[in-house]
Amino acid sequence: MKKIFKKNWLIILVLILAAFFRLYKISGYMEFLGDQGRDVLIVYRFLKKGDLMFIGPQTSIGNMYLGPWYYYLMAPALLLANFNPVGPAVMVALLGVATVWLIWFVTREWFNQKAALTASFLYAISPVVIKYSNFSWNPNIMPFFALLSIWFVWEIWQKNKYKDFPLLAISLAIILNSHYLGLLFLPLVSFFWLLGFKKNKNRKPFILYTLYSILIFFFLMSPLLLFDLRHDWMNFKAIQTFFTVRQTTVNLKIYKSIPRLWPLFSQTITRLLVGKNELWGQRIAVGMILGIFWLVWKKRGEKRKKELGALFLICFWFLIGIIGLGVYKQHIYDHYFGFLFPAPFILAGFLVGELFKKKLVGNFLGTIFLLFLVFLSFKENPFRYSPNNQLATSDEITDFIIQESGGQPFNLALLAKQNYDAPYHYLFTLKKAPLCNLHDNLTDQLFVICEPWQIECKPLGHPLWAIAAFGWAEIEGEWEINGIRIFKLIHFN
Repeated sequence: MKKIFKKNWLIILVLILAAFFRLYKISGYMEFLGDQGRDVLIVYRFLKKGDLMFIGPQTSIGNMYLGPWYYYLMAPALLLANFNPVGPAVMVALLGVATVWLIWFVTREWFNQKAALTASFLYAISPVVIKYSNFSWNPNIMPFFALLSIWFVWEIWQKNKYKDFPLLAISLAIILNSHYLGLLFLPLVSFFWLLGFKKNKNRKPFILYTLYSILIFFFLMSPLLLFDLRHDWMNFKAIQTFFTVRQTTVNLKIYKSIPRLWPLFSQTITRLLVGKNELWGQRIAVGMILGIFWLVWKKRGEKRKKELGALFLICFWFLIGIIGLGVYKQHIYDHYFGFLFPAPFILAGFLVGELFKKKLVGNFLGTIFLLFLVFLSFKENPFRYSPNNQLATSDEITDFIIQESGGQPFNLALLAKQNYDAPYHYLFTLKKAPLCNLHDNLTDQLFVICEPWQIECKPLGHPLWAIAAFGWAEIEGEWEINGIRIFKLIHFN
């Protein structure tokens, strides 16, 4: 054990730091909004009642659903946490720490130890990465499985490791179950499959393992197919509409993405690598491109085939990613880059590692560059801000409503700009509260929770169905908990 620690003490410290940033006060910093409430409700029903899931979360665009494998990954974590919503958040956080290790492992194999430590350290402290590593959400698992897929592509392409084909199929299926941006991995994998097929002289096992992997991939995606078979191809039709009726979604003319390549590359560097500092994001993006071109030109005559091959794979991954994002017409949110998260850090690690090879001047420049990136990341570290305490607030509100209901059945409504009532429903379910669905049972009391950000809290006469269907009402009580207002409505006499 001492020998292992002595040899790897730096990456162990990086992993400890990564774990701290992702796990410290996780119940306070984690998001617990509509999507998180919906997910734990579904997994709770699966664990308690055996309700199998054939579809996963609904996407934000169109009537499209992902596959259910994120829910199945959540299930052990929720069960081990005794149905506490923190359990799945811890699972995501630990997967985030595993991604830090995987970046170190892959970068060390491709380049060198200094590059690996730099890449993993910068990833461990990136504020945006931390933000999407400490709460349960299907896109948050993409970075780990994206890099894992890239590694399997490398092993197959460069080392003819056919037995990695099934592992690649599994990781690709999980990516597609976490977000449909995972579709961008299909052209990447197909391209390097062709390169591997072309260079391979023993093609029979190559083809056999490919076919075996395709079967595994379709088996893992089969729950969606079974769901569509039973629901008149609802998901397939939604995907078809998304790509064919595309005035406001995607542009399938790939060349239209060219003007957006630089802004998207710059945005990726800005959001991930330099703590969201736009000025330095653009400057460092330019410097990274120039540095990579210069190093590739310099190494072209050297016997460094592995490094150049790895650079080609990373850059192709990055290029396919921003081309895919470039044809999307809507706003690009940070989590859309999830399948690309590791790439800029590996490139930055490579560049810093090359600087450290240049003895005195290179060590000085590499140190300054690295310290500057660290400064920008720590400047926006999430711990500089107070925890949102969304779970604790929701828990306090549900306890309060149960008390005010007097143990009698009640209905519930939520007024909010960008949230829905699933978190409250989940907590009421855990507490076995007499909450009734208004569709099934109209009770004598309606509790309206109002999150007063960007909306007015005026429940009387509100057009929301959950309020309007309650009928003529008057306010019997009004309270506030942590900035959230609660109204008790009773039928108007």
